[in-house]
Amino acid sequence: MSQQEDDRVCLRRVSDGDSSALAELYDRYGSLIYSIAFRILRSSADAEDAVQQAWVQVWKTARTYDPRRGSVAAWILTVGRSRALDLYRSLGSRRRAETHVEAVPVATPEDPVSGAAHGQLGARVRDALQELAPQQRQVLEIAYFEGLSQSEIAERLKAPLGTVKSWTRQGLTRLKELLPQEEWA
Repeated sequence: MSQQEDDRVCLRRVSDGDSSALAELYDRYGSLIYSIAFRILRSSADAEDAVQQAWVQVWKTARTYDPRRGSVAAWILTVGRSRALDLYRSLGSRRRAETHVEAVPVATPEDPVSGAAHGQLGARVRDALQELAPQQRQVLEIAYFEGLSQSEIAERLKAPLGTVKSWTRQGLTRLKELLPQEEWA
């Protein structure tokens, strides 16, 4: 059984109220969600709160997952990112997020195999981002990690909105070419 199939089975079990299935998914993706939340929030305590909120949401809304829209991993990471952005906005911490942090600590997964897989995935994503034009990479990073809209990105970069939209579309198209979905399993 592939990782994607196993994830779908686990999520179905979660939707049926199986807490051990939630624990399995947490073991696979908890550290990755924490890393994203920490990158957005810049605070361990806030990142931990966002991660907790994300897993509560996964528990409550597992039935809403639609496999036609992407993998379970992508859905879970989107839930985590959304909770982190919600917390970021509620804390009014945009100024704090604009200060550059050189080293972002990453939670170490307990399972070495899982850690290696996440490390490989992270390396592939970093390599793919380096393949993008600088403007494309910049707009995608601002949108993803800071949650700014394209209008807000255009204002920050002092670029026309249409140009920001083009950079975003071109960057996402190129990432899709560089990181085919079947490789995310």
